[in-house]
Amino acid sequence: MKLAEALSLRAALIQKVNQLRSQLCACVKVQEGDEPTDSPEAVLNMLDSTLGDLSNLIYRINMTNTATMVDGKNLTELIAERDMLQNRTRTLNDAMKVLTAQPDRYSRTEIKYVRTVNVDEFRRIYDHSASELRKLDLKIQSAGWQTDLLES
Repeated sequence: MKLAEALSLRAALIQKVNQLRSQLCACVKVQEGDEPTDSPEAVLNMLDSTLGDLSNLIYRINMTNTATMVDGKNLTELIAERDMLQNRTRTLNDAMKVLTAQPDRYSRTEIKYVRTVNVDEFRRIYDHSASELRKLDLKIQSAGWQTDLLES
């Protein structure tokens, strides 16, 4: 199995855990005289089994990320770098929205706001950050499709 397939399977297992959570909550308490739609014990057993599979898969993904080198860095380092770039880009995007928002003054007596940075220069900074994020994300995704998941 490729690393990218394992990541997709991890997402599916997390979704299954969430569904089992809802299922368990729905069957642990019912109106007097009603029968639960599912056996709480069976749902709990399925939850434990799914969590065990998820734990094993996460371990294997993490070990694979640590062992896989791309451009002199392991995938774990690249993922951390991507997370920081995502945060930076998101923050710059939020600031860009504030910077480019149209003024909503209705009269001359209202407070006037002025920009403290050059819009074009700030947009270049944002665009560069977004571009670096896209490049890094593609590099990580590419490695995911080329790398075999390590056995446990």
